[in-house]
Amino acid sequence: MAAFIIEGGHALSGEIRPQGAKNEALQVICASLLTAEEVTIENIPDIRDINNLILLLKDIGVKAVRLDKNKYSFKADKVNLDYLESDEFVKKCASLRGSVLMIGPLLARYHKAIITKPGGDKIGRRRLDTHFLGFKYLGARFRHIDNRNVYEINADHLKGCNMLLDEASVTGTANIIMAAAMAEGTTTVYNAACEPYIQQLCKMLNSMGAKISGIASNLLTIEGVETLHGTTHRILPDMIEVGSFIGMAAMVGDGIRIKDVSVPNLGIIPEAFRRLGVQIDIEGDDLVIPHQKHLVIDSFIDGTIMTLADAPWPGLTPDLLSVLIVVATQARGSVLFHQKMFESRLFFVDKLIDMGAQIILCDPHRAVVVGHDHMRTLRGGRMASPDIRAGIALLIAAMSATGTSRIDNIEQIDRGYENIETRLNALGAKIERLPN
Repeated sequence: MAAFIIEGGHALSGEIRPQGAKNEALQVICASLLTAEEVTIENIPDIRDINNLILLLKDIGVKAVRLDKNKYSFKADKVNLDYLESDEFVKKCASLRGSVLMIGPLLARYHKAIITKPGGDKIGRRRLDTHFLGFKYLGARFRHIDNRNVYEINADHLKGCNMLLDEASVTGTANIIMAAAMAEGTTTVYNAACEPYIQQLCKMLNSMGAKISGIASNLLTIEGVETLHGTTHRILPDMIEVGSFIGMAAMVGDGIRIKDVSVPNLGIIPEAFRRLGVQIDIEGDDLVIPHQKHLVIDSFIDGTIMTLADAPWPGLTPDLLSVLIVVATQARGSVLFHQKMFESRLFFVDKLIDMGAQIILCDPHRAVVVGHDHMRTLRGGRMASPDIRAGIALLIAAMSATGTSRIDNIEQIDRGYENIETRLNALGAKIERLPN
């Protein structure tokens, strides 16, 4: 198990550019399965989850060619359908949550798919009911194979319909969009997720010949087409990495510019940090975070304690609550964090408490942070990364702490952040990677 050794207390300064968006990459790479023609995708992040997905696509016969550092071409003209039935394929899917996004394209183009419970972060129950219900509305049938604990999904043909999703699931919406793009007739999807990465998927599919309207709203209309063709697509900057860099700049920055962030697609993220007292200046498409001498947490207009809660887009993404919690430990004031969407994502605060943070974990969904404006600095320690986002939050905490810290299980961080220690060391951090 690899680890980071972090020497805390070093100020960061300079420029950094976010990688391509992981969550968009998972969707649009899987969308290449919808056509036999070549699909070129730019700004693909070089991270563990994406690389494993590309390897999985190669295993099923997709020609994936690396054209440049973050640019690939995909050609799914000879997919090995027999391999989809194999135990080896099922085992690999079980270790990669992004593999669930292959179901919609496979169902649309080949009328069959196999699914098992996918892997990923240990952050609580992440059900797939929305995916199943959407496919069922389109005419798919499910059969559970007990001895392999997998579901076999079949559809002689998919037929458009009207559907109301039980929740605005991002991956569920993406899967349903991809399946409906080649279904017979028109599909309307109400309560659809509408975050920028879903918008990007729809725009890419339209450039391939799909007919999707209502993009950026929660009501999508998809007119099915018989075939889709190739295209070239560029992935947005990763909003979660942008938010992570804002948190780092607030905690240990001595003037940091985050380059080319796609400001219109950040939503409420900058404002969430501003509520913790972080100064963020927008210059063109860059964010500039000057040295933060003091951070003061806002209260609501009526004087009540600030509450930050996650919500589906355009609400605050749950992926950044962990970073916001770390920043709050060094701001003046108190704030309640309410993690509504996952029940295990706040348990990492025990590690922050061990580092000296004053946090009350009320229950699996709520934590109160009492910040002290750097009067009670964090102290270094040894910890392990439980998931991608908690891992980066712990790294930020360690960089701001007094003394040296060790973070184990950094493979979790590698799943979502590209060469993170190299990029941060270039700004002045002192992070050493210990190999397995």
